[in-house]
This record gives sequence, structure tokens and C-alpha cells, in this order.
Amino acid sequence: MVPLSPVLVMQARRLKRDTPRLADAALPWSGTLDGPDPIRLLVLGDSTVAGVGVPSQEQALPGNLARLLHAHSGRGVSWHAVGKNGATSRDLLTTFIRPATRQAYDLVFLSIGANDALTIRSRAAFVRDLRTVLAQLRAASPGVVVLMSSLPAFFRFALLPNPLRWNLYLHSRSLEAGARAVVRATPGVFMSPPPPPYTDGFFADDLFHPSAVGYRDWAEFAFADAVAAGALDGIRGLRGATG
Repeated sequence: MVPLSPVLVMQARRLKRDTPRLADAALPWSGTLDGPDPIRLLVLGDSTVAGVGVPSQEQALPGNLARLLHAHSGRGVSWHAVGKNGATSRDLLTTFIRPATRQAYDLVFLSIGANDALTIRSRAAFVRDLRTVLAQLRAASPGVVVLMSSLPAFFRFALLPNPLRWNLYLHSRSLEAGARAVVRATPGVFMSPPPPPYTDGFFADDLFHPSAVGYRDWAEFAFADAVAAGALDGIRGLRGATG
């Protein structure tokens, strides 16, 4: 990126200036789905956890994941979202991991890394922070299952001009490779594969964050992969669930 840095900085500044800034999803950022022996779900991370692009968390990742978990397990679900638009892995450690771990969870869905790529954080820094985040989550909730999302497919973001788009994609691939190495070495942690091509209507009005359709598709893709990988088998038995 160094030879292209003047161009990349100019494009990034123009993008930030011209892109509409959408609001977070409205409160509440927690909810319940009725059923026996509720599964405790935490959704943790960046703007996609904050529900940017949709009016409510019911239409964002937390609501979609809770409904999928409810239907799959036959159990109740108690869900909670903790995150912020623009958060990096460092922000999770300095600001959000403490409130996020005040109670124990059975399942954590982690969406982080996009802003580490956008701010050109080094792979070493990202890997170090991710490893610490995972360690603190597991220390607060022994036996917790963590599902980590893959990073966005920046090369498919039509909003991003080249060479910014391609260089962000390359850097995000480097960060993701580091994350996958951490995940493979950490029991009870799973990471989604790279996403399939985004469907029509995937993006919100800013052409960057997901719409209600995008969040639904993303949740279904990540959840189906977790089921196929057997990642949720332990969840269903953690607290005596059947079905």
C-alpha cells in the first residue's frame, strides 16, 4: 500500500465525506424468545452488531440469529448485543469486553475486523487483540461457543473505488488469515467461510452496511455453516437441551 498511499488516503477521505452515515438500530438491544431452558446469546462487535442499516435489532444480526437458534434448538433464547459503529478489535478490549462479560453466555457471535482493515491496522495487532478478546470471553463463560464472522468481501463493494477497493480486500485477506490461525488454535471457536456473492438488496442505502435482506442472508449463511460444522452441537447439550 505504501507506493499508493497518497491516492488511497485521498479516496478514503472522499469516501468518508460522501457516504451517508446511517444510524444505529433503535433500542432495545436485547430480547427474549419464549421456550424452555433459554440459550444465552451475545452478539459482539462493530457497526453490524449495532444494527446500522436497519431500524431495529429484530431486523439485524441479533434478531435473525436468535430466531434461527430458537427454531433449530426448540429452546428459548435470551439475546444481547454489545458493539459500536466503527469499533476495531482494540476498541472491544478497551471499551466493550468488560460490559459484555458481566454475565455468562452459551453462544457468542463475533463480528470484528472490518474496521481493523479500514484503518489499516497491522495483522500482528489485530491477531493479538483477537486472541485476547477470545480468551476473555472464554474466561467469563467457560464452555462458551464462539462463532466469528469472516471479514467482508470488500472486492464486491461497488461503493469503493479502485485502487482503494482492491487494497482493502488484500489487507482484509491478510487479517482474516491471521484470525483463522487463532481460531484453529482455540477450542470452541469457529469462523465462517468467506461469504457467497451478495444478493440483490443486500446493501442498505449507504451501499456499505447490510439492509434487512442483507442481515437475514448473512445470519442464515453463518448459521447454516455452524450447524454443518457441528459447532452448535455442544450448545444444545450445554444446559440439558434436547431436540
